[in-house]
Amino acid sequence: MSASGFDRHDHASCIADAMAAAEARAAAEGLRLTPVRKRVLAMLLEEHRALGAYDVLDRLRAEGHSAQPPVAYRALDFLVGHGFAHRVERLNAFVACTGDHGETAPIFMICRGCEMVAEIDSDRAARPLAEAARAAGFAVERQVIEAEGLCPACAGETP
Repeated sequence: MSASGFDRHDHASCIADAMAAAEARAAAEGLRLTPVRKRVLAMLLEEHRALGAYDVLDRLRAEGHSAQPPVAYRALDFLVGHGFAHRVERLNAFVACTGDHGETAPIFMICRGCEMVAEIDSDRAARPLAEAARAAGFAVERQVIEAEGLCPACAGETP
């Protein structure tokens, strides 16, 4: 997606570029992107909205894949575990990773109007949290930052 996460873009190219990047990265790292894993990643990329595991399972079932929940959960676990997707805690759902944030955790902006989810780099925003934690003697092991509000389209602005 674009830098703001909510701008209009060539969605077909967005999906194709993300899939090509995922396949190249998987090959470089020796990871196996099975047909089901690829399809689940493509599903997550098709809409910039979070999908629950049962949404993924229903779509897989409709396409003729195994209807057993472990199929969806294993694919999602693989994608999240290797950084191809993220779990959005607030929604108990999953989104494809669209950022290049390296080791930092992303911030998710969740539109309460259209339910679109955009990902931005958390480096600058997370720094004060990390500094406050260090000052308190606390070692942050995992952080999730999610903001809920309205995207430009739902707020009536032209993106």
